[in-house]
Amino acid sequence: MLYRKLNYSDKKAVQAQFVNKKKLKIMIVVGEASGDAHGASLVKALRKLAPEIEFEFFGTTGSKMRESGVETIYEADEFGIIGALEVAKALPMFWGVYKDLKKVADERQPDLVVSIDFPDFNLKFARAMKKRGFKVVYFISPQLWAWRTYRINIIKNYVDLLLSILPFEKDWYAERGIHHVEFVGNPLVSETIPKISKDKFCDKHDLDSSKPTVALLPGSRRKEIERILPVLIKTASLMAVDNPNLQFVIPLASNRSKSEVKKILSDCENVGVEIPKKLIVVQNETFEAINAADVVAVASGTATLETALIGTPLVVVYKSTNLNYRLIKPLVSVEHYSLVNLIARRKLVKELIQHEFTPEILSKELFRLLKEEFNTKMRTQLKELKKSLGDGDAAKVVAEKILDLLKID
Repeated sequence: MLYRKLNYSDKKAVQAQFVNKKKLKIMIVVGEASGDAHGASLVKALRKLAPEIEFEFFGTTGSKMRESGVETIYEADEFGIIGALEVAKALPMFWGVYKDLKKVADERQPDLVVSIDFPDFNLKFARAMKKRGFKVVYFISPQLWAWRTYRINIIKNYVDLLLSILPFEKDWYAERGIHHVEFVGNPLVSETIPKISKDKFCDKHDLDSSKPTVALLPGSRRKEIERILPVLIKTASLMAVDNPNLQFVIPLASNRSKSEVKKILSDCENVGVEIPKKLIVVQNETFEAINAADVVAVASGTATLETALIGTPLVVVYKSTNLNYRLIKPLVSVEHYSLVNLIARRKLVKELIQHEFTPEILSKELFRLLKEEFNTKMRTQLKELKKSLGDGDAAKVVAEKILDLLKID
């Protein structure tokens, strides 16, 4: 029989009991689009692995989780916020969500709480759930190895199982005495697949596949685009002067509009920036654009790893407000910013952050990578990196680990 709302010491006494039920209630908490996608994949994997069980899923949801039949307590679509000021303004909203979700958990008594990424909220929520006697699985480790390492105590004391998608994290935790961590592979391996070939993409968008193409990825959040895209456009302008045959592609995520890019392009023109003759903007074709490109300049984040998995040579860039940068930089405790370099455990790709992110420096590095010798070498290195991330079926492995934790055969 499942334990219900017990004191922490009481829970310890019954933790070895088998869970043997035909119905399981699982609360899933996500806060961003990527977490929503992982949550939806997990729901499908659990249903496939244990069809005899009637699952009741509920929590915070994005569109994909809702499509998968997860009951919505809160819509997570607008939770993604960056910057110290923006987060501060949203604190009352998050506090309300936190209190309401605790109340829902108390009322519905889930058999398991699954927190997916979204660490600023989910670490606090995981601690609250564990204190209430619920089993807690945390999927996608907070980047404690990068900054705010003191939060490791929450993983140690208030999480039953931490499931990692980065191969170096299990060892990192083990070195600090935490062993309830498993590497499940990286879901991006199977998710990051272009739908059409380079030639078909070029034909579709009137590009010449025999000419060099540069993809410019400014990020998926509005503030990122406003800060990063102008520098990328100025870089393209510089490069087009040196090589008029260059083609440029700006791929946009589904949550961004082409009008945003057009405004920034217009602003650049107004200050004297000459826009390259062959510069196009595409939407919902990010993987295809990366695959068609010879080199990519990409904002730091998940897209850097997606670019590496597709195998296109890249330069990682990022620019925040000066205030945010001054606040965060002292807290960062890793040598590299990008996931690609962190996984490789060396400086595989160039990182241009804040004041180093200039059109002059970026254009120089992109031109270097366009040379066949350096382009071929990095493509080979990226193939090796991909091998270290598993076969991509992370959702199935996560589902298996969860069923094992609940002792369901």
